[in-house]
Amino acid sequence: MSYVLYYSPGAASMAVHWMLLELGVPFEAKLVDIKAGAQRSPEYLRVSRSGRIPTLVIDDVPCGESTALLMLLAERHPDSKLAPEPNTRERAEWLEMMVYLANSVLPAMRGLFYADKDGDAQSADVIKGFALKQIKSCMEHLDRVLDDGRPYLVGNRLSTADFLAIMLMRWTRNTANPATSWTNIANYVQRLRARPAFIELCAREGLKDWLNEVPAHGII
Repeated sequence: MSYVLYYSPGAASMAVHWMLLELGVPFEAKLVDIKAGAQRSPEYLRVSRSGRIPTLVIDDVPCGESTALLMLLAERHPDSKLAPEPNTRERAEWLEMMVYLANSVLPAMRGLFYADKDGDAQSADVIKGFALKQIKSCMEHLDRVLDDGRPYLVGNRLSTADFLAIMLMRWTRNTANPATSWTNIANYVQRLRARPAFIELCAREGLKDWLNEVPAHGII
């Protein structure tokens, strides 16, 4: 198996990058400078016809869409148990959660960040306001899911849903109601950010603004 990940720091590639690190498989990471418009360059468009991030080249075949890539990697590496076994209650819950994150949270986040680019710039503020209400509603739902004290979004094991959810929760950090405003989500985020692979991910991508605080050890 060979993997080449085309990524941009903190973008939709973040969840896939994290999963590759958790899997411990060899992969090559290639930076695509979105700020410089590298995603629209002829070189990148030869890899990704959509010009979107991420692209994961799997055995020389380019594949896209972060949610699909997470599910595909779980399928290719069943021993990782990053997706529940088929025909189990957890499997149904996992499928539901993956689709919810992809169909409800991701579009709302895109509406917030790309309202002026994807649509009419004059309507951007209205679209962003609606997106913020959607995001708040989604965070309230996820907080209720975590209300039973579960350590992860699905069952008692880390899964692809956690990679996707944490990435999306990070995207709310500069809004009026960041995901960590909700107690259950805040505890969940704290646990997941403590994982060595997440810390390594942030180091590799140069992300320093959403890490757990390191306790100060002063001299008494």
